[in-house]
Amino acid sequence: MEITSAQQAGYDPRVLAFGRLQGAANRLEYLLGRALERECGITHLMYEVLLIVGRTGRDGLTMRSIAQEQVLTTGGATRLVDRMSALGLVTRTVSPDDGRVQLVRLTELGEETTVRASRVHVENIEQFFFKPLPPEHRERFAEDLRILSHFARDALPRLR
Repeated sequence: MEITSAQQAGYDPRVLAFGRLQGAANRLEYLLGRALERECGITHLMYEVLLIVGRTGRDGLTMRSIAQEQVLTTGGATRLVDRMSALGLVTRTVSPDDGRVQLVRLTELGEETTVRASRVHVENIEQFFFKPLPPEHRERFAEDLRILSHFARDALPRLR
C-alpha cells in the first residue's frame, strides 16, 4: 500500500503499530526507570549494564561489549562505567590477555544492588508489562520482542 497523504500516513497500520510500540516503551521506561532511581538510586541504563556485566560472572566485560550491547559510543560507555565505578557498583581492571583492554566486573555492592533492583524491577514488570496482557499472549509476546530485538541488534553496524 503506497502512502499518498499525511492523513493516510497517520492511519497506516504499520506506522500505528510501530508508534504504539515506541510509545509503550517510552512510557514503561519512564515508570520502571523512575522506580529504580527512587528505590535503588540507579538509572535504568545502569541497571541494564549491571545485568549484562553480571551475566559474565567473574570474567568481566569489555567496554566495547557494553557499548555494543547498549547502543552507546565507547566514550559514552566509558563515562557511564566511570559513574558506576564512582558509586562502587563496578570495577575496571586490565585484561590479562590484552593490556589495552579493560574489563568491567561487579563489586559486592554491584551484586547486591543488582539483586535489590531486580526485585523492584520484576514487580513493576509484572504490574505494568505483563498484567495488562491476556495470560495466553504473554509468552508469545515476550518471544516476539526477543526476535525483534535480536534482528535490530544484528542490523546495527559493529563498533570498531
